Amino acid sequence: MPEVKLRYPEADLHCHTSASDGLLTTWELVKQAAELGLKAVGITDHDTLSGWEKAIQAGKHFNVDILKGVELNTDWAGVEVHILGYEMNPKAMILEDKLSELREARFNRVYRIIEKLQDLGIPIQKAEVERITKGESVGRPHIAQVLVNKGVVNSIREAFDRYIGTGAPAYVPRLKITPEEGIILIREAGGVAVLAHPGIYGLEKGIEQWVKVGLQGIEVNHSEHTSEDEKKYRAIAKEYGLLMTGGSDFHGEERKPGVRLGGWGTSYEIVEKIRNLAYSHHV
Repeated sequence: MPEVKLRYPEADLHCHTSASDGLLTTWELVKQAAELGLKAVGITDHDTLSGWEKAIQAGKHFNVDILKGVELNTDWAGVEVHILGYEMNPKAMILEDKLSELREARFNRVYRIIEKLQDLGIPIQKAEVERITKGESVGRPHIAQVLVNKGVVNSIREAFDRYIGTGAPAYVPRLKITPEEGIILIREAGGVAVLAHPGIYGLEKGIEQWVKVGLQGIEVNHSEHTSEDEKKYRAIAKEYGLLMTGGSDFHGEERKPGVRLGGWGTSYEIVEKIRNLAYSHHV
């Protein structure tokens, strides 16, 4: 593997595996993290905790610390807001019930999108999407991958732009929960709630109200943040006394071209701070 120069060489706290819409298994991802010299990775699959156990096993094998996480998609007046939750109690019933509901909604949405694509004359079947869905959380990237594999489009991005992205002919809205609901869910399950990549959608106006319900951190360093975004959200984090986290949002090259594991991240000190916060919740 060629050497990769890391901007923040200690921890990448936003990574997706095949438990949701990433291409690598947890074992493969942790192995790659070890090869890159990362001390820690955050496993933050969409609406599922199913990758945690194997990631922890891989972490012990490869000497990489695993920060257990999840990513929740929420809606704020029609704008997507992603909330990262770290170190929750996986046996908290409120968490299990809500994640199960969200995963079921994901499957229903995917099947409705497939029906719309079929109505457009695209020969795509449920079984084709199910075959490439390795985990328990399915999403539009799986449909996009099938469209690429079938030669309908040339890239994941083209699939979203032409067919399944917001406003496209086969788009179907997802089940919506608010950022407040996502934050409260994470906090009630004993976790630490962090606002993911706010620079993508320009979310600075919502931060004050989310802090009031329990937001504890902002993802300052991210693969889609500009230097101006980093500066802006670093200042906001300081203003409200929030943790400043960082991560690549790694999914694999075919899913997110150019987004390399460990290309964005933070210091190991942030991992310890997150754990300390979660521990104080549990106590």
